[in-house]
Amino acid sequence: MDVSVVIPTRDRPEFLALTLRTALWQQDVDSEVIVVDDGSESGTAAVVRQLADSRVRLLRNTGPPGVAGARNCGIGAAMGRWIAFLDDDDLWAPRKLTMQLAAATANRAVWVYAGDVSVDEELRVCSGAPPAPPEQVVADLRRHNAVPAGASNVVVGREVLESVGGFDTALRTSEDWDLWLRLAATDLPTCVPRPLVALRTHPGMASRAVTQVLADVEVVAARHQIPVDRARHQRWAAWMSLQNGQRRVALRHYAAAVRAGDLASIARAAVALVYPRVTRRSRSPMDAWGAEAQTWLDGLRPRSSNQPLAESTAR
Repeated sequence: MDVSVVIPTRDRPEFLALTLRTALWQQDVDSEVIVVDDGSESGTAAVVRQLADSRVRLLRNTGPPGVAGARNCGIGAAMGRWIAFLDDDDLWAPRKLTMQLAAATANRAVWVYAGDVSVDEELRVCSGAPPAPPEQVVADLRRHNAVPAGASNVVVGREVLESVGGFDTALRTSEDWDLWLRLAATDLPTCVPRPLVALRTHPGMASRAVTQVLADVEVVAARHQIPVDRARHQRWAAWMSLQNGQRRVALRHYAAAVRAGDLASIARAAVALVYPRVTRRSRSPMDAWGAEAQTWLDGLRPRSSNQPLAESTAR
């Protein structure tokens, strides 16, 4: 078997259904899909059962709770030579795995990433740009989590993953960054510079857990002895806080960014103070990158207004 796709999930059947469709529409690759239920109370088993696809296995997380423990559970059950990770609210282009495996083989790489876009709840591209090359990504990992789209992007060889260990279950939000640093210490990744991953933006995104993210950044910094870009992380925390309607909290994060050396955040804080709706921006004009992603995303859209997204690619 070529690839084992590991999908951790918990109580998000409305997202999982469409995510599974994109895991199963992968072309020209022998794959299995392992859905790891991290304690769902309802919905997950029904989604898998309705697919009636022998390539999909549903497991209950038997390890520590959380996304890291769920992914590790899936890794332990995987049979593929390569392991791919997919969060239950993200989406893949139909040739994502095929193109990544080809790039890894051509460049003799043991891990590979691609490019991404962000989409709204109607699967319209909001933003995105080509990824940085591998040398830059590895250098930037010492400052921030530089792999675009996080875990949903990466395919890694089973042997090297076993050698560096899985995800750290003590980390709640930066477990992927910690793993990328360990992988980067073994070898450079390779890259497919195409928009093959879509991140769905919604209020329940793990990245909105600002306090936990900032705490985990400090853990990663201390563990790997790296000069993380604290100003960058504080700016991000301010932006997330603004999106959550927490203007006072955002101002505190901008102040922390200034203390970390980012004087430009003085102006950002002023804008946030007088114009709190600054994060409600319209979608960016469609460029070639976004148009390519929109082409495959349109294949997931309902054929009629009454058809749910998750049913639009039914086999």
